[in-house]
Order: sequence, then structure tokens, then C-alpha cells
Amino acid sequence: EVGILAKSYIDQGRLIPDDIMTRLMLNELKGLDRYNWLLDGFPRTVAQAEALDKECQIDTVIDLDVPFETIKCRLTARWIHPASGRVYNLEFSPPKVQGIDDITGEPLVQRDDDKPETVTKRLQAYDAQTKPVLEYYREKGLLKSFSGTETNKIWPRIYAFLQTKLPDVSQKDAATPR
Repeated sequence: EVGILAKSYIDQGRLIPDDIMTRLMLNELKGLDRYNWLLDGFPRTVAQAEALDKECQIDTVIDLDVPFETIKCRLTARWIHPASGRVYNLEFSPPKVQGIDDITGEPLVQRDDDKPETVTKRLQAYDAQTKPVLEYYREKGLLKSFSGTETNKIWPRIYAFLQTKLPDVSQKDAATPR
């Protein structure tokens, strides 16, 4: 139910309100206190960060400092095959025939939240809300920033840093999303 509510905000190009996002995330984190875990995209506001801090011990916050233009180009180049969930990117993983799924020959679609106007609105909202979060964690001495535009150049630096925090993490484990 909370997920459906969250999706309605995303579909409108809006960020999910703090109370909804915090409920979703804290519910997912219950029972993970025995494990190391990495959150991607949460918290995005100081209120979310404060709620997370009340429930969990945060060791490190990683900031990926990527120019908005780079993010916008990547997201707006993303197209999907709705029935299978296959994702194509017109820049670095295009379909064999533009606009057509490689396997079924069916048309590809662009998600509403990947359309240029929606991406621009989301990035502006993200910037306004996230700068204070970065400062919040910088003041706590937990923030580590990595700048760049290419995953294959940023990832090795992040991986090396994470090994200082989690030395038992293997490359195989680090490549497996959870």
C-alpha cells in the first residue's frame, strides 16, 4: 500500500514525502542489524537522515558527485520493454533496431520518470533537498565524496574506499546488488 502511494509521486515527477519514504525504508531495514548494508538514494532530506539516525548506526555516507547534465543524458536515453523489463540505453546499450526490443520485436517505451521534463524537475528537487543532507553528514564526519562522469572511473575509487570500511567484501559480493 505504501509502495503504491510512493509510485504515484514518482509518476508525477515528484520526490516521495519524508514520512512515506521513511516508513518504507525503516521497514526494509528491520532485522538487518547483523549485516553490513548500503543504501542508494536514501536519505534525501535532513528529516529522513534524522529518522534513520534514530534507528540505525550510520558509519559512512558516500556522495556521488556527478553533473546533472550527465545524469539527465543517461536517464533520458533509457528505454524499456514493458513485458520483460529489459532495459536499453541509446548511448551505451542500444537495441539493434531503434525503438524495438531485440528479442520480441515489440516496441520499446520510455518511462514517464525518464522523460526529459520529469528528469529535470526531479534533479532540481533532489539538489534543493540533498545539499542540506550532505552538509548534515559532513558535519558528523561521515561524508566521503567521489566526483566524475563515468562509472568505470568512479567505481574503482569507491570500491577501494569500501574495502577500508568492509575489508572482507569480495569483488564478487560487491558486484551483486541486494
